[in-house]
Order: sequence, then C-alpha cells, then structure tokens
Amino acid sequence: MKQKTLFLCSDCGYESPKWYGKCPSCGAWNTLSEYKAQPETRARSVLPSEGRTRIRPVRMDEIQTSGEIRFGSGIGELDRVLGGGAVRGSFVLVGGEPGIGKSTLLLQMCQEMCRTAKVLYVSGEESLRQIRLRAQRLQVSSQDLYVLAETDMEQILAETDALAPDVLIVDSIQTAYRRELPSAPGGPTQIKECAMLLMQYAKRRGVTIFLVGHVNKEGTLAGPKILEHMVDCVLYFEGEQTGPFRCLRAAKNRYGSTNEIGVFEMSDHGLLEVQNPSAAMLAGHPAGAAGNCIACAMEGTRPLLAEVQALVAKSVFGTPRRTAAGVDYNRMVLLLAILEKRAGLFLAGSDAYVNVVGGMRLDEPAIDLPMVLALVSSFRDKPLPEGVMSFGEVGLTGELRAVSCAAQRISEAYRLGFHTCIMPDQPADGIPPGMHVVRVKTIAQAIAAVL
Repeated sequence: MKQKTLFLCSDCGYESPKWYGKCPSCGAWNTLSEYKAQPETRARSVLPSEGRTRIRPVRMDEIQTSGEIRFGSGIGELDRVLGGGAVRGSFVLVGGEPGIGKSTLLLQMCQEMCRTAKVLYVSGEESLRQIRLRAQRLQVSSQDLYVLAETDMEQILAETDALAPDVLIVDSIQTAYRRELPSAPGGPTQIKECAMLLMQYAKRRGVTIFLVGHVNKEGTLAGPKILEHMVDCVLYFEGEQTGPFRCLRAAKNRYGSTNEIGVFEMSDHGLLEVQNPSAAMLAGHPAGAAGNCIACAMEGTRPLLAEVQALVAKSVFGTPRRTAAGVDYNRMVLLLAILEKRAGLFLAGSDAYVNVVGGMRLDEPAIDLPMVLALVSSFRDKPLPEGVMSFGEVGLTGELRAVSCAAQRISEAYRLGFHTCIMPDQPADGIPPGMHVVRVKTIAQAIAAVL
C-alpha cells in the first residue's frame, strides 16, 4: 500500500494534502513541512500502571485540602511571580528567547529547592558534562539533585517514576518526543502529546513540573496554543540580552496574580535578585538633561520607578520617523497627535523616539503623562526640574484621568529622594509630609507646571 504524504503547519498544526507557501489556517508563511502519514494506531500510554487505575468521582466536601500545598523555590523574585511559591502538583511553563537565562534560572532554583526536596533535571539540549560545567559555574551542587539527558518521553517518565522526585524540570518540551507518533520532535502533535502526558503525571502523582518552552520569531511560545491552556502557570522571561536586567512575568497563573513581576540581574555567576528595582533602574540618571522624565508604574503590588527618555528632532524626510522601545508604539503616536491638537505643538515635521531605560517594558496607562512631559522637554530642549516625577493617564481631549494606587506611587518616589509629583486631580491618602504634590486636570496645565 502506498504511503500517504501530508504537510503539517509547525505553528498551528493544520494538515494539508499539498504544500502551500502560506498556511490556510493561521496565515503563517513557510511553516508547512512534509511528513509520511502512518496508519492510525491506538496510542499506548506511557504512564505507570498505578496511574491508569480507575478513578471514581469524589464528592466536593470529601476532598482533603489540609496540609502544606505550596512551597518556596528559594528565589524570592520567582516566588513573588508564582504567588507565594510553587504549588505541589502544579504544571509551570517557562518561556523566553534563546540565551535569556531560562535554564540558568531553573538550575539556580534547583540549588535552593534541593534543601527540602528531591529534584530531577531532564535536559534534551545539553549533555551531562555540559550541565555539570554550567552547574560548577553557578556553584550548584546537592546530593538531592539528579540529572538526566534524555528526549524519549517514555524513558523520561519511567526514570521519573523510579526516582520519585518532588520536582521535575524538563528542558525543553520542543526536544521531547513519543515514539508512537510519526511526526518529528518539536511539531505541534509531539508537543501536545508530550505535554498531556506530563500534565497527567503531575496531577496524579503530585509532582511539581517546570517546563521550558521556546519562543518563535514573533515572541510567542512555539507550538500549539493548547500548550498554554494545559499548564497552570505561564511565565515569560524577558529582557535585552545586551543589558543586565531580566524580568519574569506571569501571563497565566491559576494560583496567584498575573500582575506581579520579578526582576533579576545577569552576572558572571548567574542571576541575582534585584530587591530594589526602582533604585537599580534609576542608576546613572542624568542631571539637567532635556527629554527625560521619571515615571512610576504599578507592577502588581510593587510600585516601580523608571526613566522615560524622549528625543524629538527635526525630520529630514517627508515622513517623520517614530520609534518606541519599552512602551506601546501606537500609544506613543496617539500622544503625539494629542500634543499637536490640544497643546499646540507642531510635531508633524519632527522625528520622535521614546525609550524606557534598563530594558523594561511599561504597558500601564499611568506612563502617559511621563511620556508627554519627556516629549515636550525634548521638543523645547528644556530639562525638567530635579526631583520631579509624574504619573497619569491622558485622554483624547487632553484631560488627565485618575490612576490606581496613587499614594503607593508617591511614597515610593519620596523614599527614593523625589520631592515633587505631577499627578491627575484625584484624592490620595497617606502622602508623605515632605512631598509637594501638583494636581493638574489637563496636559497643558502639567506642561506649564514644570516647563
């Protein structure tokens, strides 16, 4: 019998009998790859026999919830993002660009977790010798840390069941495969099936599993979207590879908030926790320079001060250039239009560049006012007074709208030495006595107050 040939999209899993340059399902280009379809056979489970016993429904009030279900990872910034620590039996996915530090973070986590738990680190990308060399550089060594270099999912689960660890780390899911499936490792079918087996193992055995996932060129996790639905927590490790700071964000968390972030600094000996990210971000802040303003954004329960820089220069081309780094590009273009319409600044003939120092990305509406003040400061080539910070959302009519946690933002700025705050006209309790607060209703009033 002639073997059937199919083409599979590596992004969405769409199957087609012939090749297309553009996937008819997701619209991605050059993602259809050829593979030989085999007759369908019943997939054999690789879970141990104990995991395949009959499970009966249990009444809700009979479910036991006593006992410690959450334990610390030993890394404070990671515990903050997880919601207070890892949950036993949870399934956590850690994604990020190549070389950003995902494996480094998890290996350092092993060192701390091994004080109270047994950990199995499975790597499909490095040999045992490579892992040992990296562990020596990071000073990671423990009697309860076990390492396995394997990509066969059946073998991985067999060794895990024999060792019975408390924590399992798989680096990465794109390298794991099942022998029963005809597709190559890293394909949507392989990723989905391997992730499903790991999820079942985590829930039935109470093992906490950390999974490393690669990202594609668009910055999203490679593989089928169902992978993010399977896991309990999706963490993104972000940052500029040329910069020292890394941010850990939760895109999904069934056991905690998705607004918290963890800040790390990459050093020669691994990742270091940044206990005071505001002070680290403001280090090297230039005095008396036009085009910069201090903003205060809320990342979960933590107020974070960052420096927003802007450069407005006369354009030499017919169409001015706009560039944004660390802020939303469309939001920056909108603020430029508001400045031209409501503040009377002619910016249509000028290039505009906005950057957040330190590689941070701020998406909160409260950074609208700092962006406006930085742009006007650069346009007029006039620096803001020293010790001034601001926050506030800007509306399309040029009005300033209230934002949350105003008192926390002001207190954090006062602690770091700022004495003047430009903010919307809103109530704020608990303002430090030495803080001078200027409440304004429009961007024109905010500009007049400092420039």
